[in-house]
Amino acid sequence: MRKRDIGGSVRAIIASVCYATNPLFALPLYALGLTANSVLFYRYLFSVIIYSVIVLCFKKVSLAISLKQGGVLLFLGVIFSMTCLLMYESFNYIDSGMACTMLFVYPIMVAVIMAVFFKEKFTFTTLVSLLLSFSGICLLCETSDNVIDFRGVWLVVLSALCYALYIVAVKKIPMVKTIKLEKLNFYIMLVTLGVFYVNSSFGLELQILSSAKELFLVCMLAIVPTIFSIETMNVAIKLIGSTRTSIIGALEPITAVVIGALVFGEVVTYKTGLGIFLVITGVLVIVMKGFKTDKKKLKKQKV
Repeated sequence: MRKRDIGGSVRAIIASVCYATNPLFALPLYALGLTANSVLFYRYLFSVIIYSVIVLCFKKVSLAISLKQGGVLLFLGVIFSMTCLLMYESFNYIDSGMACTMLFVYPIMVAVIMAVFFKEKFTFTTLVSLLLSFSGICLLCETSDNVIDFRGVWLVVLSALCYALYIVAVKKIPMVKTIKLEKLNFYIMLVTLGVFYVNSSFGLELQILSSAKELFLVCMLAIVPTIFSIETMNVAIKLIGSTRTSIIGALEPITAVVIGALVFGEVVTYKTGLGIFLVITGVLVIVMKGFKTDKKKLKKQKV
């Protein structure tokens, strides 16, 4: 397997696991009385501050961009932030656990967009991987009262569509290739911060962080599911493509289930276990497909 594919797959897995730690740091903040708007704003405020220090002081990378690059980054930042905004709005209508799980229809959307608009070959392996992952996610998507408000469902679908468009755009917009990864990550977080500031009535609805525990949790939220996740995901998209990155992203709900069981004492049922098995199988199918493809390429090169 080429280093490019190994690196891309590993980064996609890291991105998935990191992003799934959102509840680990967000739920304690909610328990302390902070609203979703405040948590989201401080999450990206601290991520922008921390990441700018890393980029400017340690990596020594300039954050200067051209006007055209700024336009592309603004577009990417807005659709990325809409993923989160629409998701949190859906919590008003359906359970947050169900909403977060339903979000993972986005790999199917990515695969369809790539096939229809960019003529990417929709292989049998990709189809099998998607079906396995999607079936597993459906099993993970449980509701206590079996009542679903479809306003929430449509909001999640729109959230997934925004995420799919972001993943495809990072790979396919030519201008993105001219932007260094550090600049891409920084401005995505900066634009997202701006959107959440506006969404909080230009800061009027924000709560003040009043304890060291809140500060610690916000910093962890900024570092693990934000900086680590965005940086590794963007690298993965460039290395192994949009479709494979999005399918590997199906590991996120599994990580969320494991965290819920180990940290918050949530019950893991046989249905949940089967769902986890199907998702892992689906991810392994797409990863192993890359391995077999690379072996064939190496053989041809030797001949």
